[in-house]
This record gives sequence, C-alpha cells and structure tokens, in this order.
Amino acid sequence: MGQVQAHSSRKTQILLVVDDRPENLEAMQALFEDGDWQLRCVESGEAALRCLLEEDVGLVLLDVQMPHMDGFEVARLMRGNPRTRFVPIIFVSAIAQTQDAVLQGYSTGAVDFVLKPFDPSVLRHKINSLLEFERNRSELLQLTQQLDKARAFNASVLDNAAEGIMVVGEDGHIQFANPAMAQMLGCAVAELQGRELLGLLHSPQIDCDWRLSEFYRHWRRSETYRLHDASLHIEGGGSVPVALSCSPLPSLQHAMVVIALDQSAERHLRAQLQSQAVTDALTGLLNRHGFQQALGRALARIERSGERLAVLYLDLDGFKRINDSIGHDAGDLLLQHVGEQLKSCLRPYDSLARIGGDEFAALLENLEHPEDAAKVAEKLIEQVSVRHRLDGVDFTLGASVGIASFPECGQTAEGLLRAADMAMYEAKGAGRQQYRFFSPEMNGRARSRLMLEESLRSAIEQDDFRLVYQPQVYLDSGRLRGVEALLRWQHRVAGTVAPGVFIPLLEETRLINHLGEWIFRAGISQARHLADLHGQQLVLSLNVSPVQFGMPQLVEDLRRLLDAYQLNPAQLEVEVTESALMQDLQTTQEQLRQLRALGVKIAIDDFGTGYSSLAYLRHFELDTLKIDRLFIANMLESPRDAAVVSTILDLGRNLNLEVIAEGVETEAQRQWLVEHGCAIMQGFLVAPGLSAEQLEQFPLQLDWNQLPCLDGPSSEG
Repeated sequence: MGQVQAHSSRKTQILLVVDDRPENLEAMQALFEDGDWQLRCVESGEAALRCLLEEDVGLVLLDVQMPHMDGFEVARLMRGNPRTRFVPIIFVSAIAQTQDAVLQGYSTGAVDFVLKPFDPSVLRHKINSLLEFERNRSELLQLTQQLDKARAFNASVLDNAAEGIMVVGEDGHIQFANPAMAQMLGCAVAELQGRELLGLLHSPQIDCDWRLSEFYRHWRRSETYRLHDASLHIEGGGSVPVALSCSPLPSLQHAMVVIALDQSAERHLRAQLQSQAVTDALTGLLNRHGFQQALGRALARIERSGERLAVLYLDLDGFKRINDSIGHDAGDLLLQHVGEQLKSCLRPYDSLARIGGDEFAALLENLEHPEDAAKVAEKLIEQVSVRHRLDGVDFTLGASVGIASFPECGQTAEGLLRAADMAMYEAKGAGRQQYRFFSPEMNGRARSRLMLEESLRSAIEQDDFRLVYQPQVYLDSGRLRGVEALLRWQHRVAGTVAPGVFIPLLEETRLINHLGEWIFRAGISQARHLADLHGQQLVLSLNVSPVQFGMPQLVEDLRRLLDAYQLNPAQLEVEVTESALMQDLQTTQEQLRQLRALGVKIAIDDFGTGYSSLAYLRHFELDTLKIDRLFIANMLESPRDAAVVSTILDLGRNLNLEVIAEGVETEAQRQWLVEHGCAIMQGFLVAPGLSAEQLEQFPLQLDWNQLPCLDGPSSEG
C-alpha cells in the first residue's frame, strides 16, 4: 500500500520539444500530447533554455539545425549548468545524416540520436524509459540528500548527548566514542578509539578473556546487558561510578553500543539518604525501617503481577555467649562478617536487613513456589554454621530461620515479619540450626519437594531413567501401528516412582531439558532398530513437555537425530498436550508449521481434558487425537464420559484425524470402541510399557482371541 501511494503522489514530468519549424512542432504535439507527461513545445534554443531554467524538465527532444543557436550549442549550455546538467537529451534531426554529426551530438551529452523519419512507437518507448530513468535519478538524489541530513543530525545528537556513548566491536575494542564519554574519563576522543572496553572497567574487575565476559555473551545472544553498579578508570587516576547499558547493533555491524550514565551525584545522594533513614550503621545492610519499606514496595508490585515472595527471619544461635566472651567490639565485627556471608547467598535483587541485635531478615521475590524459600534458608544456615576466628579465638555459630510466604502467611509487611518471627522461634524450639515455615503443611511439602528434586538430579547424573514402549494396535485387524515411548524412573532406594510424581517436577524445575536429548535419541534409535528388525514403517510416539515444546531448537534437534539414524520422519509422532499448545497461540502455530515441514506426525495427548479442545482445534494442523484414559476408564458406567468419547471419535472422522484410545484395560472397553468406530487403541489389555528386549518379541499381528501374556504395571503414561 505504501509503494502504491508513493507512486501515485509523484509529480508528472515535463517533456520539452525544441524545433524551429512550426509544422514539426504541430506534428510532434499530435504524436506525444497524450503521454504520461506534460508536453512543452518551443521554437528556438533560447526559449528552450528559458524553459529549462523555469521548470523541472525531465527530457528534451532537441532539433539540431536551428537559426541563431543550433541544438549542439543548446546541449553544451545545458551540460554547463548544474540545474540542467543531467537532463536527458535526444537529438531529432532530418538532415544531419553524417556520422560526424551523430558523433558530435553524442559528444555534447546526448543519450540518443534519432533520424527522421522515425517510428513514433519506438521513440515513445525511449521517452518513457528515459523519463523513468530521470525520475529514479531524481528520487535517488533526494534520498541521498535526506541520508546526508540524517547522518549530520545523528552526528549532532551523538556529539551533544549528555551520556557517554561508545561503539565496541566484537573483538572488544572501542571503534567510536562521543565527546561526553571522553569528557567523563578526562581524555580526548582519539585516545579512546582502539582501546579495550574491559581495560576501562575499574569495577567490577573482569580478568577473563573478552569472549568469556558477560558483555560478549549477551551480544552473542542478541540481548541487552546492564551493569547498574560499575565504575570506569579516569585518565590520570581515580574512577567514576556509572550505570552501563550494552545493546547489540544490527548483525551486519558486528558491534555493540555501550551507554555510560554518570552516577556520581545519584550515588552520593543515595548513600546519604540510606545512611540516615534505612541503613544499619554497623553492617551497612537495611535496618528494620528500610526492610519494611522494601517489603511494602514488593507487596505493592505483587498485587499487580500476582507473583510470590517470602520473608526469612534469621537469629544467630549462640551469639550472646560469644559476644559476652570476646567483647562487644569483636561481636560487632562478627555481625559485620555474618552480614557479608548472608548477602553472598542471595540474588542481587533480594533484600537483606539487620533487624536488631543478632537478628537478620531477607526478602525473596519472584518465587515460583513457596517451598523454594527453603533452599535459601538451608544455604543461609550452612553459610553461618562454619568455624569463625576472632582475636585468636575459634568458635562456631549457628542459625535458626523462620519462613513466611505471601499470601499464605500474611498480607501486610508487619504480618509477614511477625509470622516469620514466630516460625523462627519454632525452629529454635525444634533444636536450632533448622528452618520452619509458619504453616506446618508447608514444612512437609518443602522437605518432600527438596528431597525429590535432589533425587531427580542424582538420577539424571547416574542414568537411572529408562524408556519403555507401549504398543498401539489397530482395533479391526490387530496389526501393530507403532509404540509410545514412556519415561520411567527406578529409584535406587524407593523403587519405581510414578510418572505423575516426577514428570511434573522435571518440567517445573526445567530438568526435563537435561533429559530431552537423551529421550529423543534413545527413542529414535529404538525406532530405527525396529524398522531394521521388521522392515515395516512402525510409528514411534514421543511425548514433548510444554517446556520442550517452547524451545526454539526443538525442530532442529529432531531433524539432526532423524538424519543421524536415517529414520523416515513419517515414523515419528510428536505428542503435545493442549496446555502446551495454548501457552502462545502464534508461537504454537509456527512450531507446528515447522514440525509439519519436517514431515513428522503431530498428536494431541490427553485430548478432551483441556480448556481449548474444540474452540482452537481449527487453528492447528494435526494428525492424531489421543482420548484421555480417564474417559475410557469410565465410559461404560458414565453416559457423560461415553458421550465425550463418542464425540471425539466423530470429530476425528470429520476432520480426517486418527483417534487413539488410551488406557484400554478390558475386553468390554475394546468391544465398545470397535462398535463406535475407534481405529486404534493402547493399554494394559494389549501390553504395558515394554522394555526394548520385550518389544522385539512382540508380534506384529495380534489374535484378539489369544492376546500376549505380559506382566507389567498399569498403562499410565
């Protein structure tokens, strides 16, 4: 639309015809007055020059022999004037038939020499082409002028900007610096060019190679990197506090722009205010008032965002005894040291305060689960409970921590602090050097979750996971369609752990990313083995979690493994849940499009249990619907569940999708599915999840009267 509007707004160009014979002008006017131009006709070279100086002429048709001033002279004068230097000229002559005349015409700057009589259609075509060329040249000239103005404007902005601005190449060397940057560092602009950016940093001190620095790593990820508390060396000694913002320039530039904001005045004022109002004079941490302010601001933010936070209340065990033994001055040094230890355990945006005496409080924001605060509490206790040495005396401290989470344990700053304080006394009463939640239920959940998460990490490191394969069979013929790969965990102490217990935690902690590559590789390798063993195109179904489905490299990882094992993409079926599809509709559609282009099948797992089932099904290109096992389990007793299953079967037929019934465990269920037109089933009636060795013995064709006798767990996924 923009191109059309730009074209339609172009000014009509002027075609100037110059000939001293009126009859020739009349003939030319008759031939060319109906073109996409404004026609001007003059009878002399002098008149032509006046017209050229008064109007923007796009092309001149110029006669050669004219009284007073011939065409060659007009052309020479045009080429000598900056206004008309580039206007195209076509000489039109009836008598200048010699080669010398033609060459003279070209030497004066003509673009063509047309001899009369001429073909009007050919000349009209030349006129159109040259006018278009002149229009493009004129527009290019305007764009060049605009670009020059923009460059001058940008240079002026950079030169007059109050913030320091640098352009740093991918090698870490400064390519450009503006005057404000040089003034901030007390040197000349030329002295900054070519220097290493890391060499300018006074703090934080970065001793690693440039390509290992956060500046370079963020640039490679096309992300902005910010250092809010940095300082730069000043020429001649000293440093200036700055806030740095480093953003990647367009990829072709191979560089980044670094903006430095002088924080001298702001930091000085902030330090004064904090020391007077919100800072503990001994440790430099927040005091009680400052902590309550920080907690109040966090609660105000959470009311808008719905995030979670927790307050940790920490009391040092045995501090009074140590303080009385070594004196108050040494005790103050110990409190300062403990404050530094606690601060090192927290994230930069967490808040830490000394509430009074030997009591500290920490504010943890952006928590996914309240139980995550237990990890921090354990770290704080471990950090404090080490051997200390002051004035030649060795001693050991301990710590008790109380935890209160929002909104379960309180709605206000005072309420959360009070709840955390009460929980801390519960921890002391339980034997010290422990943590306690204000809610007893949370204590159990936190311990269970931490133990399970730690066990999961150990299981990944020790290769305790395995894949089993549950057959999928055509109900009419008993022929094997393929298998679904299912993840299993055999805990070394507790035994088999149910997938419904460990898989959600794998996804929440994103540990599934550590297993994803192994699951894909093991499953595709097994599918390749089955193809070699049976010579048939059996389908392998792989479950992809919402975390994996959202990863941008999913399709590329699958393509690489399919190529490595030479497996036909049509033999791979990717199973995703409705919740995964509905996280981001636009991203989902693009991911499905790429999977479709790869050639793999796409199935919705547990269909019918999500909120999106029918409303958004039309947005997705799919191959298979899998009916959730809960509907199958209850359909013989529940008319509602039976109606859901029947509706999904009808939906699959109408949309030309395969439908697989999961969790079929009885012959009665199978018969009902056959009667209602279900094509494929999987479940304990046929087989549980089979090991790779058992799968090799599984028949390609089942006899429904003689099903394989396979012992194993129920068919949960």
